[in-house]
Amino acid sequence: MTDVVETSGGWTFLTNHSHVLISLARDPDLRLRDLAELVGITERAVQTILRDLEAGGYISRRRVGRRNRYDVHPDRPMRHPVEAGHRVVEILQVLVVPSEEPDDIAASGGPDAGADHQPGGPDAGAGHQPGGPDAGAGQEPEATGGRPDGPV
Repeated sequence: MTDVVETSGGWTFLTNHSHVLISLARDPDLRLRDLAELVGITERAVQTILRDLEAGGYISRRRVGRRNRYDVHPDRPMRHPVEAGHRVVEILQVLVVPSEEPDDIAASGGPDAGADHQPGGPDAGAGHQPGGPDAGAGQEPEATGGRPDGPV
């Protein structure tokens, strides 16, 4: 089930730092411009966040041709005292590849560490793109007037 709630002018549960990190875990080849559009922030804000994440050891950046590729380091600890004792992998297990078993992700070093993962492939961000082709799909019957085909 995909429930996408409009957030323009509102708040979200996760920070822009986590949005960037999750986006890079889904597709490590995203361009700065694409990250900015996806997260809904400026390119300059994305640059600042990437610097923060890299300085904290949460990502590393390497050049592949003329592009950057970002490697997410999921074993890093969460930063706030409320999340003490938890690691980034716990969020990625839930929000990046929910179809894989959590133990498989942790054992492999992260959601994109496996040889089978293809950035931008058929499972890249499936069902998680706000406003994407499946936005609103899979709504609960109550949201559609109690009928599977929608309100009358």
